[in-house]
Amino acid sequence: MKLSILGCYSATPRTFNNTTAQVLEINNHMFLIDCGEGTQVQLRKHKIKFNRIKHIFISHLHGDHFFGLVGLISTFRLLTRETDLHVYGPKGIKELVTLHMKLADSWTNYRLIFHELDSNHSELIFEDDRVEVHTIPLNHRVYTNGYLFKEKEGPRKLNVNAAKKALIDVAYYRKLTQGFDVKNEKGELVPNDKVTTAGAKPKSYAFCSDTMYKKDIVPLIENVHVLYHESTFLEQHAHLAKKTKHSTAKEAAKIAKQAQARTLILGHYSTRYDSLESFKKEAKVVFENVELAEDGKTFQF
Repeated sequence: MKLSILGCYSATPRTFNNTTAQVLEINNHMFLIDCGEGTQVQLRKHKIKFNRIKHIFISHLHGDHFFGLVGLISTFRLLTRETDLHVYGPKGIKELVTLHMKLADSWTNYRLIFHELDSNHSELIFEDDRVEVHTIPLNHRVYTNGYLFKEKEGPRKLNVNAAKKALIDVAYYRKLTQGFDVKNEKGELVPNDKVTTAGAKPKSYAFCSDTMYKKDIVPLIENVHVLYHESTFLEQHAHLAKKTKHSTAKEAAKIAKQAQARTLILGHYSTRYDSLESFKKEAKVVFENVELAEDGKTFQF
């Protein structure tokens, strides 16, 4: 699982700071999460292939999370994209994008498929045989969702020597990795766990931005491997967090601790602060394993 931070600051882009966008590579998928202004420039800068992006997840319709979307969709058109593009986001996102396309007379030459969301309960919105994606309802000034990306259980690992010793024909090896018991050459049923071991443990990633402290998301992200949680403010400005429905670094750490996450990544920083280390320092008082998102930074898990 690889996470590339394209932008992680709040409100407005600056010379060296970009608004929210990130790319998650998980089990051969490349998901774009939020698409702030300048996202496609960041994609090029970090040599991320446009044609591998087939699903875009938008958390909410504040500009620092989606103003780059129309531009990226238009660029896909100019690059003569043919692959379908799925866009997941709040109800209204289709109207916003297609109105621009209508007025500019620049319809896409590929299928653009919108999945509009309006539920206040967690929903399964994408699933294939490798990955599933669920919404995480958040509490912000407008309708907002986070997203939980979960790998599915992978194939079991075959102990070839044990399988040979058990007199299992090679034709049944694939069935064994799928978890089935099989009969050997003597017609005896061999239990799967005698010749295989569990495969790699499925990984998960939760993206939570923007939101005020919301304890009831904890059951949805329990035991998540990696949690990205907004931390717009430090504790000295907790009153601003409450007013604007954002979180502090300490509040993000509380969510990580309660959810028993393995790693917390902080992001969506207000540009009023000169140093990011203060965010990490405040969060580590509550939760030990804290990382800082930074534009261009890549995490491997």
